[in-house]
Formats: sequence, C-alpha cells, structure tokens
Amino acid sequence: MDDQESQPPPAQESRPAHDASNAESPARADRNMQTELPGNVDRLTHFIQMLSDDNDGTRWKAAEALGRAGDPAALEALINTLWDDDSRVRLKAAWALGRIGEPRALCPLQRLYRIENEGAQEIISEAIEEIRLRMNTA
Repeated sequence: MDDQESQPPPAQESRPAHDASNAESPARADRNMQTELPGNVDRLTHFIQMLSDDNDGTRWKAAEALGRAGDPAALEALINTLWDDDSRVRLKAAWALGRIGEPRALCPLQRLYRIENEGAQEIISEAIEEIRLRMNTA
C-alpha cells in the first residue's frame, strides 16, 4: 500500500488539467490540519469538496489528505467516494476510511470488496482490518 500512499495517479487526458497554483500537497495539508486548529473545519470542508472535482488526481489527493487527517467528519463523503468512476480514487477512499477507523464504513467497504478485482480487494481488506483492529482495542 505504500506505493499508493506516496504516488499520485497519473493524470488522465480526458479530464481538465488541475491548476497546481491553487493546490496544497497532501502532506502539507495534513500538517496544517493538525496544527492550525481554527482552520481545521475550513480545510476539512475544502478537501471534502475536492472529492467531487473533475480531475481524478485532485480527488485522489483529497482522499489521501482526509485519510491522513483522520477526522470522522469526512466519513460520509469518503463513503460516497467509494463509488467514484476512477478505481484509484475508490481505493484511496477505502484506504482513508481504514485510517479513520469508523465502524460505520465496514458495510460499504464490504460491498466494494465484492465488486472489485483481486488487487483492489487486498487494499480494501487492509482497510477493513484496520477498522476491526481499532474496534477490538477500543
């Protein structure tokens, strides 16, 4: 899973190019979400809105940033992203849900598991296991 965490997906020509001047790296966004408390809600809202961007790379980065932030407030938006047209975005949303660790994500992740290919199922299984581990330690 480390490869998927550290490398954004290649841009697809069928989608408009993302304007990098308005973007924030997921790592920097994660740090900012953790250190700038008054802006947390605004940043969280910003990344949730980015999940519906036309650019699949932007959606992928938003899902990663939300997973790194670990805020349960992003749960519903990430669950909805499990049905994204781009498989890389779906899998990053699954990863993010595992990082957040909310049991409410289990059923949607299990549904996604049943329809994805074997490679994707491995990533989804890891997310499901992360949630179950957190449930057992709580």
